Amino acid sequence: MAMWVFDDLVEGLFLVLLFLFLFLTITLSVGFDHAFKKKACRFGPPSYPFIGCLVSFYQNRPRLLEWYTDLLSASPSQTIVVHRLGARRTVVTANAANVEYVLKTNFSNFPKGKPFTEILGDLLGFGIFNVDGDLWSSQRKLASHEFSTKSLREFVVRILEEEVEGRLLPLLESAMEKNEVLDLQEVLRRFAFETVCKVSLGVDPCCLDLSRPVPPLFRAFDRASEICAMRGMAPVYAVWKMKRAFNVGSERKLKESVQLVHSSVREIIQNKKRKLEEDSAEGDGGDLLTRLLSAGHGEEVVRDMVISFIMAGRDTTSAAMTWLFWLLSQHPPIESAIVAHVDSLYRNPLDFETLKEMNFLKACLCESMRLYPPVVWDSKHAAADDTLPDGTALREGDRVTYFPYGMGRMEHLWGKDRFEFRPDRWLEEPEADGGGPLKAVSPYKFPVFQAGPRVCLGKEMAFIQMKYVVASILRRFEIRPAGTNRPVFVPLLTAHMAGGFKVVVRKRSGSNEP
Repeated sequence: MAMWVFDDLVEGLFLVLLFLFLFLTITLSVGFDHAFKKKACRFGPPSYPFIGCLVSFYQNRPRLLEWYTDLLSASPSQTIVVHRLGARRTVVTANAANVEYVLKTNFSNFPKGKPFTEILGDLLGFGIFNVDGDLWSSQRKLASHEFSTKSLREFVVRILEEEVEGRLLPLLESAMEKNEVLDLQEVLRRFAFETVCKVSLGVDPCCLDLSRPVPPLFRAFDRASEICAMRGMAPVYAVWKMKRAFNVGSERKLKESVQLVHSSVREIIQNKKRKLEEDSAEGDGGDLLTRLLSAGHGEEVVRDMVISFIMAGRDTTSAAMTWLFWLLSQHPPIESAIVAHVDSLYRNPLDFETLKEMNFLKACLCESMRLYPPVVWDSKHAAADDTLPDGTALREGDRVTYFPYGMGRMEHLWGKDRFEFRPDRWLEEPEADGGGPLKAVSPYKFPVFQAGPRVCLGKEMAFIQMKYVVASILRRFEIRPAGTNRPVFVPLLTAHMAGGFKVVVRKRSGSNEP
């Protein structure tokens, strides 16, 4: 306990010294040339010499997403330039042409870059989501092959059937019978973690048993991802780097969490290797870890890859589904249309091909993610001087951030009804039962799954998982918020609903399901 108190005191001391420094700097900056200030903040936040936009950044931290969205909306090109103390010059854009240029047209000039990869480097190591160049290319080819196999798709659907029918639906049934209030966000997060561990590692963490403590690995991933997100959002990067150097405060907690994640995954890998050697098992048709080890890849490469897969799959789908269930509770006719659409296609058990046909459900998921994207922004770094299609000049080393949350709220992209939940905007010609062919929407207008060479390999798997879960729940139950307050959208590495999503579960009227 004394050690934790000491860490908090040291962390507090850093902040006190920082604020004293800022106060003196801001006081001195008042007398600087006013013309410089006006020029610097033309299409961006107010900026001062040396400290950049630190003052307005602190003032707007409680509404950071709305602040950036307002600034981008006011810019004729939907692009702004941000200067932050101790950080690279940052260009933030909600311009689809710029996004396409960065993610595809001139892809080679926009790697993730060291300033970004060091934020996640302690946790992800040299995993596919945190590397560039040849290392990324080799892992991409390896992962692309595995994700494209029919056997993996069938394995994923089989795991979904086990998890949904055997655990998730009985849990919701129990909450309904006992008239309990349930945190649906937490339930879906546990479900997603359990599923991704089975698919990636071939192990069952048993997260959906709410009577048991949450597994240490689940909590370690939680804490590590939260602290890494805090690194990325820090107004002054030097603070977290100093804390890491002195091993204090949040950085000490991050180090402990990363050690637990790495040691746990390493133990799972070693156990899997021994089993493969004893059984002479083939890797085809099973979890990703079995496939990678059977292909002869080294332990460290495999460790970093599977940790990356878990990070990518653990909270993204659960966040998307959480917000969809809330939106449907506010739009009962759309919920009814989903149920009718699913019923018209439903086969027991659900299979991959049936799930692919659920276009209206996919339109609802896309519309939910347009408004509440699981990952609100992503960044690259210019490897050389460049110019974006809108004319924004870039210098070598500049950070370029595209902003899916803001893009979903741009009138020029989505029209005057951009703030409304309208799944039909994703359909060519909506049919009476809510179905119809999906529109071809540019991934650079809707970059929730990235786009170009680094487009998410698990995109279709994610949709299959979300469709399976949402369809299965809605055919049996009505999910209604337990309170009346509007939920708050909180961005971390993956966005979530502040305080969870407390719901009551009711049997759906007319449902014939047991």
